[in-house]
Amino acid sequence: MNTLLAACMFFTRLPFWKIKEVPSECFKSVVNYWAYVGWLTGGVMALILWLSSFVLPFPVAVILALCSRLLITGALHEDGLADFMDGFGGGTDRTRILAIMKDSHIGSYGVIGLIIYFLFLYTMLCQLPLYVACIVLLAGDCWSKFVASNLINFLPYARKEEDSKAKMVYKRMSVRNFFVAAMGGGLWVLILLPGWYCLACFLPVLVFGGLVWLMWKKIQGYTGDCCGATFLLCELSFYFGINILYRL
Repeated sequence: MNTLLAACMFFTRLPFWKIKEVPSECFKSVVNYWAYVGWLTGGVMALILWLSSFVLPFPVAVILALCSRLLITGALHEDGLADFMDGFGGGTDRTRILAIMKDSHIGSYGVIGLIIYFLFLYTMLCQLPLYVACIVLLAGDCWSKFVASNLINFLPYARKEEDSKAKMVYKRMSVRNFFVAAMGGGLWVLILLPGWYCLACFLPVLVFGGLVWLMWKKIQGYTGDCCGATFLLCELSFYFGINILYRL
């Protein structure tokens, strides 16, 4: 429970720290429970989309739903995506890529990447019926966080621990922790998605594999920004899959 609480503190801006003090060692295992934080962020998005769609145009309800996660997380993952795009877009070697990603300023690649990401995300959600959009917001958030969490199992950390933004390195998952994380990521997929739509879960896995290869080739590891970017890109591919299957 301490690690789950630490994950909620780390991945959101909600005042979970008021509940109890958590040992600092727990924060090294927060990725194990990242998918469970998706129960909160995805659930809030789905709820806001559902409620606001009754009194507002559907596109506006989609924007409100997306904004809710930005407020809850403090745009943590979006910041990671912007840094990732800047680093891998503008860097020519490992040292330069890592230096760019650590820079707090956003560059052209980051701005363009975020614009394209949100355009795709908004457009694909607007093409779905309300009940389908609500389901995939919850299921996609959780599943994509589980997929992205496996970065720590496939790659080493690319920096020294003292050079990391969070001043720590995540611990790799044990077999038990992997199945705990898988349950957090896959439960809503199994419960909510019709069998046909479950095929969309394979696209995030493919995107994850491509990103792992890219990170190993370019920086021989991962960073916190890479984790955030991987989550958002896996989630985006999930929505691509859902839209394709819906139209078929």
